[in-house]
Amino acid sequence: MAVKLNQIGMRFGNLQVLRDISFEVKEGEFVALLGPSGCGKTTLLKIIAGILAPTEGETRVNGDSPDMARRKRQIGYVFQTPALLKNRTVLGNIALPLEIAGLPRRVAYQKARQALELVRLVDFEGFLPHQLSGGMKQRVAIARVFVTDCLVLLMDEPFGSLDTYNREKMGEKLLEVWQRAGGKRTVIFVTHDPYEAAFLSDKVFFLSGGPGKVKAQIEMGFTRPRSADLRVQEEFFEMTSKLRQLYKEDEYDQ
Repeated sequence: MAVKLNQIGMRFGNLQVLRDISFEVKEGEFVALLGPSGCGKTTLLKIIAGILAPTEGETRVNGDSPDMARRKRQIGYVFQTPALLKNRTVLGNIALPLEIAGLPRRVAYQKARQALELVRLVDFEGFLPHQLSGGMKQRVAIARVFVTDCLVLLMDEPFGSLDTYNREKMGEKLLEVWQRAGGKRTVIFVTHDPYEAAFLSDKVFFLSGGPGKVKAQIEMGFTRPRSADLRVQEEFFEMTSKLRQLYKEDEYDQ
């Protein structure tokens, strides 16, 4: 099992943010954490990453604690904003974690070029971040994670700042990169968009608010590889309607 959460709870002072969250994510599975703003999705992702320690419960990543998995470089994290170094080129930004790990510069840059091929940005390796569009910056951030060969990829609303069209295109690009890399990496993707969750994931965990807890676990059931055509199929509309209904029910429960 790639990720296992057992009765996770989280408090910040007197505020209970998460309560009794338990679920498992299989190796190679693409899972979405869906729910309204403030339900604790990002907090839960940071617990899985070992950035935060829960006040209750236990987290295991490939059988280890999140801290140990991170030390073994098994966890990759893509933030809401790309967080690229301004004075390093695209290639330099991607190679950075390998250089920090002690790889010779020649080897690090060779691997970085391979990751650039995955995200189809080979022609931009010498560009600086300010010369890139928002979507291109996020593709660089994704390449920087993929270059590390991490087993578990955690993504916190990485396309949230993009318009609808580019958000959909980036989702398609992410699936392409994930599938071209073998589809062996486990992905946990935070979003508040039911359409994005349905298109990308194998399974959706819906978190309700106040405090956050798993209200529903839903298998998407769509075959892979996926294309934009999925979004116009009747089964997709039915699934997104089901996910949207969870939002409505959550409002009534507040």
